[in-house]
Amino acid sequence: MPRYALTIAYDGTDFCGWQKQEPFDPPTVGEGSSALALSVQGTIQHEGEPRPRVQLRSVQHVVERAVREVVREPVQLVGASRTDAGVHALGQVAAFSCQPFSEELSPAAPDDPSVPRGIGWPLSRGVERLARAVNGRLPDDVQVLACRPVAHGFDPIRDPVAKGYSYTLLECPRSAEEHAPRALWDRRYVHEVWERLDLEAMNAAAARVVGEHDFAAFAAAGHGRLSTVRTVYGCRVIEQAPPSNALPGQGRRLRIEVSGNGFLYNMVRIIAGTLVEAGRGRLSPRDVSRVIEAKDRAMAGPTLPPTGLCLEWIRY
Repeated sequence: MPRYALTIAYDGTDFCGWQKQEPFDPPTVGEGSSALALSVQGTIQHEGEPRPRVQLRSVQHVVERAVREVVREPVQLVGASRTDAGVHALGQVAAFSCQPFSEELSPAAPDDPSVPRGIGWPLSRGVERLARAVNGRLPDDVQVLACRPVAHGFDPIRDPVAKGYSYTLLECPRSAEEHAPRALWDRRYVHEVWERLDLEAMNAAAARVVGEHDFAAFAAAGHGRLSTVRTVYGCRVIEQAPPSNALPGQGRRLRIEVSGNGFLYNMVRIIAGTLVEAGRGRLSPRDVSRVIEAKDRAMAGPTLPPTGLCLEWIRY
């Protein structure tokens, strides 16, 4: 049975995250999520009265539904990274298998909607047409960037050798001397800080997280992993050029780039929060090393909001 890998980009603002959330219970919308992350899926009877059946809107559910409409069979879409509510992606990878439907087996009357259609995807149509067909059924905030055939045993979760994330900050200093504008057009994609940060100090602190370490201090409670040892291949902070629609007088945009062989729950957001503390002068590079050695979550910086986080790429 053919297997395909999709490279997917999405604006995570109006999603509850990547993973499907069931059962269909009315949720509480928390920080980093949106009321638009809820969708009504029919009704249920409650004390004899019809009530909306609410589902959390997930990227996995939206893309999987589009793929099912194209291949006309109940495929299971497996994603590489379970991004949280509000987290964005440019390089999420998800895989599915479907029947190798042959066009020669199509019904004689393919244009008659009353005639059952075949299932699967014709190999002769190719992966580019498959990606276009899926995109034609997706909403504006998610898109398939590429599709490729993969081996039958391809596992997007276990097979990656490296992942890369970015976290974008916007300086919005507030003082008697300056009052820089906040984010407007790209407010969904940056986290605002209210002072100027020391870029050199942030990079000195970033160098301390590179390498193989026990990152227990950089994992959220309940991360569910047997081992907290991970290898960070690179970590740096760079100043980005402002976008063409940046407001006059806006502060610097700083981009934290982190790559590694895998990440614990909230690990990148905690690393980003720790580097911001270093930029504020509250933590030294040596302090960051002590945090790693102590394996104490309370010693690390705060978990920054999901808004500035983006899954950039995954390598296999």
